[in-house]
Amino acid sequence: MSVPPIFYRFFSSPLPYGPTLALQEFIHGVQLARRRVSGNHRDYLLLLEHRPVFTAGRRQREEELRDERARLQGIGADFESTQRGGQLTYHGPGQLVGYPLLDLGRTAPAMPIRDYICKLQRTIQEHLREEHGITHAPSEHTGVFIDDGDGRGAKTKIASIGVQVRHRLTTHGFALNVTTEPLAWLDTIVACGLADVKAGSIAGRSKKAAEPDVTVAAQIPGIVQTFGKLMGRDTVKLDLSDDAEVSEAIANLEEKSRTLQLDNPAPRRPTPS
Repeated sequence: MSVPPIFYRFFSSPLPYGPTLALQEFIHGVQLARRRVSGNHRDYLLLLEHRPVFTAGRRQREEELRDERARLQGIGADFESTQRGGQLTYHGPGQLVGYPLLDLGRTAPAMPIRDYICKLQRTIQEHLREEHGITHAPSEHTGVFIDDGDGRGAKTKIASIGVQVRHRLTTHGFALNVTTEPLAWLDTIVACGLADVKAGSIAGRSKKAAEPDVTVAAQIPGIVQTFGKLMGRDTVKLDLSDDAEVSEAIANLEEKSRTLQLDNPAPRRPTPS
């Protein structure tokens, strides 16, 4: 039996984190219900930018985060605790966030979670190499790193990965720094618990001379193609006139995002303390 395609959607306006997490949970519920009833459920890849937000991983306790939450909200960002793996990190404009909502049980045997995470890493690594001439540096840590080129072996982190898998269905995903805009925010924390690793971006390291303006939107075709190739799946742009239940939820979030951006534009840099 052939494996169905992955349907992808790119959101053109930065999305608030809480409602986007709620959308992931809604789609997860739809997938689970449809799989139980008929096995006729879709897989999705949501691609987007967030409004400035710091997120904590599931192993970080609220009492440990109280002071950090207050500090980071004070510089102009939202703060959310999540059920993904990993530690404190940042999402915001200038960063491509990918949320694959996949059924890892579509193949027999089911794809192991470690293999899935490796495919996410390879997607970003191959995209960086093929689209921007950036070679990743091996690391014992999860994520994608590049060499600082200072001769000391120091590494710069250009992408983070943190996932959650329940009932073989994935949520959360990856975040790739595209422009330099996220770096000032990331400099305010010890991202992912790595005190000796600084953050970098495609714009700061791209080797393509004919690439004067690196944008998030420009990454979508390459990321989608590479992701589909490594997953062994076709990728199809989601038509909001189809799959009414999920499409309505996506359209509602897009409208909420546009209204919020008009009424309260996302801050571009941290507010000095």
